[in-house]
Amino acid sequence: MTTRILTGITTTGTPHLGNYAGAIRPAIVASRDPQADSFYFLADYHALIKCDDPARIQRSRLEIAATWLACGLDADKATFYRQSDIPEIPELTWLLTCVSAKGLLNRAHAYKASVDKNVEAGEDPDAGVTMGLYSYPVLMAADILMFNAHKVPVGRDQIQHVEMARDIGQRFNHLFGNGKELFTLPEVVIEEDVATLPGLDGRKMSKSYDNTIPLFGSAKQLKEAVARIVTDSRAPGEPKDPDNSHLFTLYQAFSTHEQQAAFRAELLGGLAWGEAKQRLFELLDNELGEARERYHALITRPADLEDILLAGAAKARRIATPFLGELRESVGLRSFREQVQVASEGKKKATKAARFVSFREDDGFRFRLLDAAGEQLLLSIAFADGKAAGQVTKRLQAEELDLHAELNAFSVRLDGESVAYSPEFSSDAERDAAMQRLREALAPQE
Repeated sequence: MTTRILTGITTTGTPHLGNYAGAIRPAIVASRDPQADSFYFLADYHALIKCDDPARIQRSRLEIAATWLACGLDADKATFYRQSDIPEIPELTWLLTCVSAKGLLNRAHAYKASVDKNVEAGEDPDAGVTMGLYSYPVLMAADILMFNAHKVPVGRDQIQHVEMARDIGQRFNHLFGNGKELFTLPEVVIEEDVATLPGLDGRKMSKSYDNTIPLFGSAKQLKEAVARIVTDSRAPGEPKDPDNSHLFTLYQAFSTHEQQAAFRAELLGGLAWGEAKQRLFELLDNELGEARERYHALITRPADLEDILLAGAAKARRIATPFLGELRESVGLRSFREQVQVASEGKKKATKAARFVSFREDDGFRFRLLDAAGEQLLLSIAFADGKAAGQVTKRLQAEELDLHAELNAFSVRLDGESVAYSPEFSSDAERDAAMQRLREALAPQE
């Protein structure tokens, strides 16, 4: 069974070495699992909650997209997209907002922390709190539930948000599922063995502490950053303590077990800190050198990045568009073309709004399938006689449809042969929506 994995990266900064070791590298490795269906997105709507600098957000989107691709993410295998390129996500956010309890959102850690900070300062509890911050968990739930992710790798500070997504999805299923699990309830994945790297001063590597090592700076910048790593005052020749060395912790995150053992032995043997830093620099430069070149090449070709992300969005929307249509139906946002009648037993049943129209042309007999508004859904190939055309229309109404997308249109097949074609559409989303309408129109009635 394929497991769908989904991870979002907020676009508010430039990735550093800690981001790479703690999130980017393990996610890319996971995406290569043939049993994984990986969704990675730039959470640029989330960025608007934290940052009001448009230039910074735009630059961060570019840098983070280039970083993931430079580090080896295969955009042909994974689905890599920008959150803001999927209009179905904000619409789903509203549907979920309408079933999300205020009491649930009141308990969100980020909101509570802001309230507590205001109370301590003697200000109004909600001073400076935007609806974006308050409803952040609902947007995150929409990100996850839109694609029915099975597993969501997150840091410990995000566990609550995945749990809230489960609560919201379960509530929606209960209210509108009619016995069907519309949403898959996601599971949190905590990567216990993923490195949390120390920064230059030994605290967690973070922009907040200004103690980061740049991921794709020049070799000179990398060497200068490594030289600033804080070490103890033990002189060359004196034994060093690897287990209490931030430098050794960094070395461990990028070395093999054999390299670690050798480096440990050298430190215990009195290796000078200057030489130890040179070893770490060489290790990091070897790990990042090729990716650094790819990154800078991508940064200079933003149009190529745009094409990759738009292709990823189109791939994602082939799932999101028909699924949102199903969700709209479930809450009652249905087309007026669908007529509803009350059956004798009191149950509501949908009547088919579509109708077949047969006609004769010079090359043979054909049929059209029209919806209730007279819009053409299908045009058949030519048949030798009217009887053959009639038999095909009966089979289309009785058998499971075999639809095949073909560029901006689709075909219907019987016994492996195309028997009818749709009109051409202006986008994949319109084509996919028409395929769904066709399935509904020819669905067998109970």
